[in-house]
Amino acid sequence: MSRLQSAGILVYRRRNDALEFLLVHPGGPFWQRRDAGAWSIPKGEFSEGESPEAAARREFTEETSATLPDHLIALTPIAQSRGKVVHPFAVEADIDADTLRSNTFTLEWPPRSGIMREFPEVDRAAWYSLADAQRKIIAGQRPILTELVERVK
Repeated sequence: MSRLQSAGILVYRRRNDALEFLLVHPGGPFWQRRDAGAWSIPKGEFSEGESPEAAARREFTEETSATLPDHLIALTPIAQSRGKVVHPFAVEADIDADTLRSNTFTLEWPPRSGIMREFPEVDRAAWYSLADAQRKIIAGQRPILTELVERVK
């Protein structure tokens, strides 16, 4: 059995001699009231036959509707809880977080109600300083921030 794999992109920019990071908040009722430790890089699963970089670009576009520069920095894959391996990439870009739009998914809500509702996969995006990003991002993705900071400082 193959392990679940996902790929994503951490976008960063420089502001006042400091780095800022673009994170996204997952949509849907489960995440609605969660904040610290709930944010993520835009990412998603992929299967054999699709390269991690192609998957990262596809997922980024699906979750944000934004396009990115051609060159991505490949970072070290990390294992998250439950064995999922995340293949992270990074790119320097200045994207307007307020204009980002996500694709949607359908979920029965409330549970066992028989009512199917549509929710955005990502309900918002925001730029954060390193300290705030470390607090906002899910714990398993903190090493992505650490590695990027070491590589671009």
